[in-house]
Amino acid sequence: MELAQHLFLILILILVSSFFSISEIALAGARKIKLKLLSESGDARADKILHLQEHSADFFATSQIGLNAVAILGGSVGEGAIRPYVAAFVGQFYQGAWLDNIAFFTSFVVVTLLFILYADLIPKRVAMINPEKVALAVINPMLLVIKLVKPLAWFINAIANLTFRIFKINTVREDSITFDDISAIVDAGAQAGVLQQQEHHFIENVFELEERTVPSSMTTRDDVVFFTLQESEESIRQKIADYPYSKFLVCDEHIDQVIGYVDTKDILVRVMNNQSFIQLNESSIRNVLIIPDTLTLSELLDRFRASKEKIAVVINEYALVVGLITLSDIMMTVMGDWVVPEAEDLQIIRRDERSWLIDGITPIDDVKHALDIQDFPDWDNYETLAGFIMYRLRKIPRPADWVEHEGYKFEVVDIDHYKIDQLLVTRLDAPSVDKSVKPDDEVERDWM
Repeated sequence: MELAQHLFLILILILVSSFFSISEIALAGARKIKLKLLSESGDARADKILHLQEHSADFFATSQIGLNAVAILGGSVGEGAIRPYVAAFVGQFYQGAWLDNIAFFTSFVVVTLLFILYADLIPKRVAMINPEKVALAVINPMLLVIKLVKPLAWFINAIANLTFRIFKINTVREDSITFDDISAIVDAGAQAGVLQQQEHHFIENVFELEERTVPSSMTTRDDVVFFTLQESEESIRQKIADYPYSKFLVCDEHIDQVIGYVDTKDILVRVMNNQSFIQLNESSIRNVLIIPDTLTLSELLDRFRASKEKIAVVINEYALVVGLITLSDIMMTVMGDWVVPEAEDLQIIRRDERSWLIDGITPIDDVKHALDIQDFPDWDNYETLAGFIMYRLRKIPRPADWVEHEGYKFEVVDIDHYKIDQLLVTRLDAPSVDKSVKPDDEVERDWM
């Protein structure tokens, strides 16, 4: 056989091997999400790829049969075809005992490099660039090859399955998509510029609804404005004028005796109809949704959807009211920086490049976003920044008490009846070894 015929045969073997290489990577690496979208658009080839991925044993067996058979045949043909020409060329310069060995080694290296480059490396890199597109192109020829070698593939798979059973290896592929998978996709989209920063933040907040509990977004007990049954009309008028709320709780004597709520729209209707301005009775008081403080924001959304309500009273395990939350509060949590609050309502105020003033009731998740802190220790023991300070200090804080975490100093600057009202947060150049400290005079007073 002449050299040209040998080279043509080697070229055919390289093309066949490259087909198996590119098919192996593309069909195994094609993403199910994109394939399902292609299938929904009417591409039948996508359905074939999905079915092949679910029953991949015959495919992998066929792929390995083709790759190994072609590699062995290519080595045999290539070495035999090129060796005489290499020996003749080297013989012009060297006629010693090592001539045959040199010719064999050189021809082997040349053939091996050709197969590595053009039958393995380059096809696989092409398949990795766009696996779905390549998979659609090779699926039909690959299915035909699988049918041709099915008896041999069945025999190989039988031995492989027996080996898996002996060593108790689970061969079921796990294809479930977790929150971490989705989060990684979103992060990758943001880094690639597909998602803008605000959109990325918005999507993250939506996912956090499953983790954040109701207290992280509610109006705390001390800030809830409510009416009592015995309250005078003048007092009610003043509260409606002072607070821009559309709904107010109605309690019997104190906040823990919740009866329902009134909508200022109903009061406006009464005024327009020349009726009594305020009449807190069964006809004007609406039923209010009562929820435990252990619910997540996602669960609360379901409660709002089922009850058709937009306001809920949050109680703890002792049936005491701990706060009030509305549908708008949840939307504010989701929208984050897209909604700009009034200046007096800001919980996090940036003073300069290295310091912030933060309200004690600010949810930990908001602090993490504002300061770019990955995590807080034992976060399930508290909901707010004040809770974090108390948890770390293990005592009721006093002004000037502080703790350090992730290179930030959290210092208490204002206390209101044992409640941490405001903190000064400062970025440090280098975090100290002690992560939780307090002033020396405070230590002395504790021992007195």
